[in-house]
Amino acid sequence: MTLILGIVFSVIGMAAFAYGRKSKKSSPLIGGTILMIFPYFVPNPLLMVLIGAVTLVGMYLFPE
Repeated sequence: MTLILGIVFSVIGMAAFAYGRKSKKSSPLIGGTILMIFPYFVPNPLLMVLIGAVTLVGMYLFPE
């Protein structure tokens, strides 16, 4: 389960990172980096979903 969640959040993070780099916006750039890196350090699936959701909501609420 954590492998699938890690892949999903990493792909979303990669897309957000690419968008942030292309549009020169720091919010998707930072959020994408967090989404790509944090699955390596969080072994609990529930905590992984919580951190990923908070990061995605943060990118949505603070677009810059």
